[in-house]
Amino acid sequence: MELTAEIAAIRNGAGDPGRLVGEFRRAALLVPLADGPDGGLMSAVSGGIRWIYAFTDEEALARFAVARGEAESGREWEFLSVLGARLVDAVVPLADGPAGVVVNVADGDGSMFFPPVAGIVPDGSAVDLTDGGVAA
Repeated sequence: MELTAEIAAIRNGAGDPGRLVGEFRRAALLVPLADGPDGGLMSAVSGGIRWIYAFTDEEALARFAVARGEAESGREWEFLSVLGARLVDAVVPLADGPAGVVVNVADGDGSMFFPPVAGIVPDGSAVDLTDGGVAA
């Protein structure tokens, strides 16, 4: 099953969280690049967590541009194609503070947050583990 189908299944109460995380890790996601002097990947901070924006396809990215009111601005939306596993295993640990990934954030019922917790991000980046690797 693909990631969008797993997200729908979870939202309908019939999905399997382990299967969802597996599909997320295997999915090639589109991650827009940030404008500005710092560059990097586009993200936002909410609740003390940096959320990296990722999208399952160009249409989902376009809906995000519309939601931000930037669809008609003429802005070029540059992005990288990155495996979900690479985002959580290599990018999240580089963030300054807790970080997770939000997929298809502009899609309301089609979005999904992958928070910085054990089983999603590396243990060293998980906010629910103490220094000894034990759940808090």
